[in-house]
Amino acid sequence: MTMGVLNSILGGGMSSRLFQEVREKRGLAYSVYSFAPSYSDAGLFGLYAACTPAKAGTVAELLLAEFHRLAEQGVSADELTRARGQLSGAAALALEDSDTRMSRLGRAELTFGEFVDLDESLRRLALVGAEDVQALAADLAGGPLSISAVGAIDPSTFAGITGVASVSAI
Repeated sequence: MTMGVLNSILGGGMSSRLFQEVREKRGLAYSVYSFAPSYSDAGLFGLYAACTPAKAGTVAELLLAEFHRLAEQGVSADELTRARGQLSGAAALALEDSDTRMSRLGRAELTFGEFVDLDESLRRLALVGAEDVQALAADLAGGPLSISAVGAIDPSTFAGITGVASVSAI
């Protein structure tokens, strides 16, 4: 649940930090978001932006700066409330479609070994606090970070970005 809240606040929609800072305020990317797929034995937290090659270095720096700012300064009560509302609304709407319900059931069983009904999911979501989100962000931000770029981009574009362990460009 905490990962979902972090993902929502950082890059989960038009009110997210990344969307507001990178796209709305600065106009540097066409699309920007975060994502967090999870599996039974692994997971990933990523930041994504689609921009021109000339802006790629600046955009990468901004993505990481917002991520680190959240990890260091935490989230506001308003952000936490908005994220919880977004996630609980999406969960309730997902129950209206039988394909989505069955996918959720199968994924929960395969990934987590249990199926949690909507009421229990909402109860668990309500328990996620601002300090939980900040602690998770700090843990993720403290690990080795990688940049992958697609397009006509020289990997040296990202040279000097603090905390990045590897860069690949294709």
